[in-house]
Amino acid sequence: MMWLILSLLTALAVASGDTCVKKFFSHLSAYEMLAYPLVYSFPMFAVSLFFIPVPQLDTTFFWCFLASIPLNGFGFVIYMKAIKISPLSLTVPYLAFTPAFMIATGFIFLNELPNTWGIAGILIICAGSYILNVIPRKWNFFAPVQAIFSEKGSWMMLIVSFIFSFASVIGKKGILHSSPLFFTFSFTGAFNLFLLAFLCICGKIRLSSFRKDPFKGFITGCLFFLQGVFQGLAMPLAKAAYIISVKRLSIVFGVIFGSLIFKEENLAFRLGGAILMLAGTLLITLQGI
Repeated sequence: MMWLILSLLTALAVASGDTCVKKFFSHLSAYEMLAYPLVYSFPMFAVSLFFIPVPQLDTTFFWCFLASIPLNGFGFVIYMKAIKISPLSLTVPYLAFTPAFMIATGFIFLNELPNTWGIAGILIICAGSYILNVIPRKWNFFAPVQAIFSEKGSWMMLIVSFIFSFASVIGKKGILHSSPLFFTFSFTGAFNLFLLAFLCICGKIRLSSFRKDPFKGFITGCLFFLQGVFQGLAMPLAKAAYIISVKRLSIVFGVIFGSLIFKEENLAFRLGGAILMLAGTLLITLQGI
């Protein structure tokens, strides 16, 4: 059951990384928030490549590799903006919609079609989204639907979820044409480098400014790096669907951290909705593919 332990650690690293970035760097711009974990994790990914065997690579791998950089970069920027302006418990749970969107993108890129379980998962996710936005003592049947559009961070994270649905299936295709660890470390290292260079060229960040909080930066960099390490180590031990499903527990961890650290309200309603959305994600990932 080592794969389960590693997958749970991946989920915990994702939620912890989001929380630390919001806690340490929410006073900065969204671009600087984004850059901190990238700056401090890049050396870790670069060094790790020397210990990963290079598999036989083909044209498909390079196409997936190059396409993944702008997709993940654009999604990551919006992701950071969302968690900066809105509570974690009203933003992070919407990442659960990625598998629902992947029903369409999976068909386009991997020729996968949804079955009955997949449809059921989508309905459960929608129910979880409804409960997530319920406000006690202000009950209105249309309130949760309206909150998705009125809470800026929520609809921004929906956009991120849609973008990541493309990035995930293209990344999966890249892994199938290389190896899990090689794709994870080579792509993430290149992604960090190119995104940081792009932000510097555009004048959004200055690398010299990241020397101000090296300890906090190191923590966020380690957590970002560990996400890749734990997931990469887990991939050879079990089916990727199981790994990704357990990784979605980061949604629940995010809601809990939002309540404990940032004193976000309505935990019972939001946690209930997050768990329902997680259940739908599990159903889609385990039975709907």
